[in-house]
Amino acid sequence: MQTKGEWIDFSSIGEGKIHLHASQQMAVHQTENGSIGIYGYVFVDKSNQEASAEEVLACFERSSSVIEFYQRISGQFSLLICESNEAPILLADHIGSKPCYYHAQGSDIFVSDSLAAIKSHPAVTFEINKQALFNYIYFHCIPAPTTVYLDTYKLEPGKAVKLYEHGQASHELVYSPVFATSLKDSNTALSDCLQTIEKAVKSHAKGKVGAFLSGGLDSSTVAGMLAKVQPEKAKTFSIGFEVKGYDETEYALITAKHFDTQHQVLYLKPEEAAKEFVKVAQYFDEPFGNSSAMAAYFCARFAKQQGIDVLLAGDGGDELFAGNERYAKQKVFEHYYRLPAFLGGTLNVLFNNGLTRKIPGLKKVASYLAQARVKLPARLQTHNFVNQLGLENIFPAEFLSQVDAGMPVQQLQTRFAECKSADPVDGMLFLDWKFTLADNDLVKVGKMCELAEVEVRYPLLDKHIVDFSCTIPAQVKLPGSALRDFYKNACKGFLADETLNKSKHGFGLPFGAWMKENKALQDLTEEALNSFKQRNIVKTSLIDQAMEAHKSVHTGYFGELIWIMVVLELWLQKEASDFRA
Repeated sequence: MQTKGEWIDFSSIGEGKIHLHASQQMAVHQTENGSIGIYGYVFVDKSNQEASAEEVLACFERSSSVIEFYQRISGQFSLLICESNEAPILLADHIGSKPCYYHAQGSDIFVSDSLAAIKSHPAVTFEINKQALFNYIYFHCIPAPTTVYLDTYKLEPGKAVKLYEHGQASHELVYSPVFATSLKDSNTALSDCLQTIEKAVKSHAKGKVGAFLSGGLDSSTVAGMLAKVQPEKAKTFSIGFEVKGYDETEYALITAKHFDTQHQVLYLKPEEAAKEFVKVAQYFDEPFGNSSAMAAYFCARFAKQQGIDVLLAGDGGDELFAGNERYAKQKVFEHYYRLPAFLGGTLNVLFNNGLTRKIPGLKKVASYLAQARVKLPARLQTHNFVNQLGLENIFPAEFLSQVDAGMPVQQLQTRFAECKSADPVDGMLFLDWKFTLADNDLVKVGKMCELAEVEVRYPLLDKHIVDFSCTIPAQVKLPGSALRDFYKNACKGFLADETLNKSKHGFGLPFGAWMKENKALQDLTEEALNSFKQRNIVKTSLIDQAMEAHKSVHTGYFGELIWIMVVLELWLQKEASDFRA
């Protein structure tokens, strides 16, 4: 059966029950011996047809272990399986594309794809998690398994969680693929790459479908494949800004022309963004500070108005085929980090000292050496607001005394260590599948499409593509500093040359620039920050410094810091208006 918007008593657990809820459509199948609830959709045994809940449960019952079952399924899902005399199992897909939260209250467990739904249940009481607020300031989101509420958790990508009485749980990583170190036939691999993507797009392109199109490699590939597999002209959608440095519509138009798609562009103005600002900020289950959420919402809403029910997003290509500049940068740092101690120490003494840090020509060298002495993955956070400004300059001492300031880096280290490869590039990719994709990008796109009443699918994150990407060695994906070299070679002759040669951008939002000129955004920001000062999460001096620096030093950098604080305040106004740290 299908259920949506209601709680059902799904299964017994000791003296209590598991209560199951779905804010979006969920498939449920219950028998005397076992029950299953599925958010999203599942493919079984390499089929391109979405399986029913009954078929997925049958597959589980035929499997000898959770890992064997996991190897037989793919798709975009989170699911709950209960069998007689066995601990219930929550399972997320390999990339964490569908949210799932669980909360223990007494002997009962509440499970939903909506944190707000669990909070609103009359039997549940929630308390704000101060550690999660610290993590939010650090990451601009709250990475799983932590949530903004105490004793409430969310599924991590590729993990199985066995639930026991009174909130006890055990966790098992069931998706940690082996990364190849050599490639036998590069020509075959290049051909297989596009074929695998084509199959994935075809299997995910269901219903009245269109595609996001920013003009970058990923969205252009998805749009091009959609045009190839659909008999009718593919529909593609872009968001534009009348702000220099943010508008990418010319590249989207290149792809649209190249594949002859029916392309439409919405130019977003600051006054329109101001009207929807509060709604967007408060729609997320937890505080969420990615400023491009606004652009994703308006683009999805625009597509919905044009008759689209399903949007294909291009998220994932960078994190599969090494397309982010930090991967190349960290390779250089890693060479230095792995130097013998005496040699690295000598270079540090010579080029990273009080004198060289004051000399313009050597200042950058000193900075690089200082970064390189930090071990991955903590080194990736060198430019983090918290590390740049300093804990003591951001948080009040009382707040800091109630949190573990080392938790964010520990979360990174735990995930990084789970990667089955010693290559730093593989490690960073595996890390990003969780922190960049599951905890951030997919939350952004998923929730904003939900708000626009559009289903979103991520064909480039299809399990078969992720598995395929692991067969391409890191040195082939990223030889030297040539970002996405293998992927670009695979797409030669398919994508336009201008697309292959363009620099990376995406659906950014010019919030900092808009705030300088739009009165509505200025008033909203000032009012929110004045209220935020009373919560004692960050120092009043930080808020004042950010506002002043935004006006005089760096609009974009401090505009982002202001955004994450304003969003947090707006979220708290809705969900915990009386909260004080």
